[in-house]
Amino acid sequence: MPHAETNPRRIGQQETTMNLDNTSHPARSGPEELVPSRYAVRVGEIDVLVVSDGVLPLPTAMLAHNVDPNVRAAWLNDMFLPPDAYDWALNVVVVRSGSQTILVDAGLGFDPELNLPRAGQLIKRLEAAGIDLASVTDVVLTHMHMDHIGGLLVEGVKERLRPDLRIHVAAAEVKFWETPDFSHVSMPPGFPDALRSAAKRFVKEYHSYLRLFDEESEVAPGVVVRRTGGHTPGHSVVRVASGGDGLTFAGDLVFQVGFEHPEWYNGFEHDPEEAARVRVRLLRELAATGELLVATHLPFPSVGHVAGDGDHFRWVPVFWDY
Repeated sequence: MPHAETNPRRIGQQETTMNLDNTSHPARSGPEELVPSRYAVRVGEIDVLVVSDGVLPLPTAMLAHNVDPNVRAAWLNDMFLPPDAYDWALNVVVVRSGSQTILVDAGLGFDPELNLPRAGQLIKRLEAAGIDLASVTDVVLTHMHMDHIGGLLVEGVKERLRPDLRIHVAAAEVKFWETPDFSHVSMPPGFPDALRSAAKRFVKEYHSYLRLFDEESEVAPGVVVRRTGGHTPGHSVVRVASGGDGLTFAGDLVFQVGFEHPEWYNGFEHDPEEAARVRVRLLRELAATGELLVATHLPFPSVGHVAGDGDHFRWVPVFWDY
């Protein structure tokens, strides 16, 4: 497979209905703009904006619950990461293809029970980027964990969305959350109940908006969602392709440790063995094509390439384009 010449570049000088000019020149000032919260790239003729929903402070044991704690601790030390807990990034993507504006995942929203006040920033950050919720034509959900659907459950959001909004999600994902299996996860206390509650509420509130697919669906020209399974039965990735360029939003298939150790199980994986297999397949594909990767929990802005040697991989972040 030929190497894809995919080069992220600023699109701040171009006018789009997403108003991406604000990516480097914020429309408003304030403390929330002191830390970069959005990053624009161009994939052929398609605009992609990575938006930070904030960070989730979680135990480091969640990165690999199937390995010796000393091995995990050594990796964390090598990465200059704290041994007990650190901040997981939470990234969302907005895609503009033709006349469609597509939100891929929706962030955490607000759940006071879990004490995660540094996430749930998506709605105000979309506003700061000049993106009106009423302009969103489609939402694609990689899966239905609460940090991917919660933004849609924030009070007042549903009323601001278009009545003809389409929410694309794998049929297997909706089916799974009717009676979810948590027997193989390793989550902090409180998370299983919160996940169940959020998924149940989401389906109840947005049932009429859902557009279910089995294995693959073209959401817009050059924007395809594909079910992978693993992390959850209906977990999906979104590939954006145009003009010979490509970018894959991998959702929760790849965490920071997953390049060097794709066989390590993440605590949120409902089928960790399958998730590891799917992770390796995806990383092999991206290493072969050279296309861009963005993932939910890679450090913001999470745009980079995958280098690979067999089943061992390396994350190569792009140089930040000012």
